[in-house]
Amino acid sequence: ELRHRASPWQRNLGYPLAMLGLLALTGISVLIVCFHVLELLLDDAAMPRGIQDASLGQVSFSIFGSFGAALQVILIFYLMVSSVVGFYSSPLFTRLLPERQDTPLTKIIGNCVSLLVLSSALPVFSRTLGITRFDLLGNFGRFNWLGNFSVVFLYNMGFAGLTTLCLVKKVSWAVQAELIRAFGEDG
Repeated sequence: ELRHRASPWQRNLGYPLAMLGLLALTGISVLIVCFHVLELLLDDAAMPRGIQDASLGQVSFSIFGSFGAALQVILIFYLMVSSVVGFYSSPLFTRLLPERQDTPLTKIIGNCVSLLVLSSALPVFSRTLGITRFDLLGNFGRFNWLGNFSVVFLYNMGFAGLTTLCLVKKVSWAVQAELIRAFGEDG
């Protein structure tokens, strides 16, 4: 219903640009994780352990300087939003979704706890995937399992593989549906 009420500009320009932006962010995330996997295989320094002497402001945490730092911020924000959307889209947690002016207190508390857990996991998540090397203000990089090569490697490979699988599945199904719709109208 919202798609039919959308203006032609939204349908023909806004939605395709939003989809291309999401595809680009997902692709960049997967590429960064794949490069991090290669770094893990070649260099032990790529492990997401804590930085002992972080010279904040003196050295860029990205090899691309300011552009890379901005890209890291955008990717972390994208991962945050996509993890919240994915959390509330999973069948187990759809009942936790708040309803306007009809949300009981237990559901509000459940939402607060869920968002707190997701936001606390985000620094470790982005650091383990190699999206950023920044340690933030906590000791997130000092977890013992972040020094375990097998755990970090499998975590990165799982993210890259499953994200690529979801991306290919979504894109190929959309293309397949459009082809069926296009050829179905002719036949």
